[in-house]
Amino acid sequence: MVQWPWWVLGFALVVDIAIRITAIIVIPRNRRPMSAMAWLLAVFFIPYIGVLLFLLIGNPRLPRARRRKQDQINDLIAETSDQLHFGTLRPHAPDWFRSVVSMNQHLGALPISGDNGAHLISEYQESLDAMAEAIRAAKEYVHVEFYILQSDASTDNFFRAMEEVAARGIPVRVLLDHWANRWKPRYRATINRLTAMGAEWHLLLPMQPLKGRMQRPDLRNHRKLLVVDGSIGYLGSQNVTDSSYNLKKNIKRGLHWVDLMVRVDGPIVLSLNAIFLSDWYSETDEILSDVDITKAEIGTGDLDCQIVPSGPGYEVENNLRLFLALLYAAQRKIMIVSPYFVPDEALLLAVSAACDRGVQVELFVSEEGDQAVVYHAQRSYYEALLRAGVRIWMYRKPYILHTKSLTIDEEIAVIGSSNMDMRSFGLNLEASMLVRGEEFVAEMRAVEDEYRLLSRELTLEEWLQQPLRSTVLDNLARLTSALQ
Repeated sequence: MVQWPWWVLGFALVVDIAIRITAIIVIPRNRRPMSAMAWLLAVFFIPYIGVLLFLLIGNPRLPRARRRKQDQINDLIAETSDQLHFGTLRPHAPDWFRSVVSMNQHLGALPISGDNGAHLISEYQESLDAMAEAIRAAKEYVHVEFYILQSDASTDNFFRAMEEVAARGIPVRVLLDHWANRWKPRYRATINRLTAMGAEWHLLLPMQPLKGRMQRPDLRNHRKLLVVDGSIGYLGSQNVTDSSYNLKKNIKRGLHWVDLMVRVDGPIVLSLNAIFLSDWYSETDEILSDVDITKAEIGTGDLDCQIVPSGPGYEVENNLRLFLALLYAAQRKIMIVSPYFVPDEALLLAVSAACDRGVQVELFVSEEGDQAVVYHAQRSYYEALLRAGVRIWMYRKPYILHTKSLTIDEEIAVIGSSNMDMRSFGLNLEASMLVRGEEFVAEMRAVEDEYRLLSRELTLEEWLQQPLRSTVLDNLARLTSALQ
């Protein structure tokens, strides 16, 4: 047995105490209590590993230079928006809705606009092909921004459309998340194809230390959007890839993703384009002066829409505040579709309070998970939700229900890329669209009804039969989900 000198043991004790005292001072500052407690537990139980992890992923914000760029873009958008007419809004908006819109804009969202058309596409391949046809009709430019972008058999039509447009000399600009794509199949083939067609492409949030490009390694740009000529746009939950994501483990398990995209036209496309332009500027320092975001076209409908960006470039969780405001405003019905539902205390309280008010609350999740830690963390909330009165629908395997949406009563909906989990609230750059209009909510209800038919309901009686080992795994995963 090794006998350490007394001074070595004394030094180690002093370092250990210093780490703990420093952690108590540094970690809780400007951090949510649950997150601070999780980090303190990590540092106290595994001091050296905990400190290393905190230094690596403890800062949930983008580098200061990138946040300054976001502030500059926000100021520019605000100045431009003051001079624009964004269509005619629907009359008789509730006071609470106007205050939510005002809050969103104060936090960095784009102005609300009227005279918009919006229609859902719930079939996976149909969505890819519809976007391809929109690209083929381009006359001025094509802006593509997706968390995952892969050239494969399912997306070949999408890529061929970009190639045809680029061959006509029309600018094709592409943004894709670095980390999400770098380790995926067909990454090299995809970027080679983009280069060969003449598209101007850039990686989002690249981890390139030799080029001085560094930030917390698990920050992601999770947005999914397409803009053609500033007149047609798409956004939602779907990536440009095969529904299996071309991963061997998914193919072996037979997993396929179920998603929802929305095609928009009207003034709201300017707001969607502004998101792309801000991300383009953040990565390239280039302001695309040839792209006009002041020319609003009247859409095919009269929906009121507002784009709400969120992510570590903002001071607060814009998407979480939007969800909370809507949950507290609901009077009759709340429908939540979120593949990764890992609420913080405020969101869990808002959901349970809605049940206490007599509001019908339903949550759609997947029966099977693709990410073990998130899957178990989500399960740890099922008992509390079921006891509160939430009806939980589990979309049958082997499909992963990947749609992210929220509908309130009969008039208000949110659709976009944001899950209701800690990652989407604090670590991912997301884009959500707030919509006011009964006709759009009716479309959403039809999709929700389809999901319900393809799901089974989880009951409290069934859940209480879970084995102890599952409960332990769920609770451990719940603790790790708070490390932000």
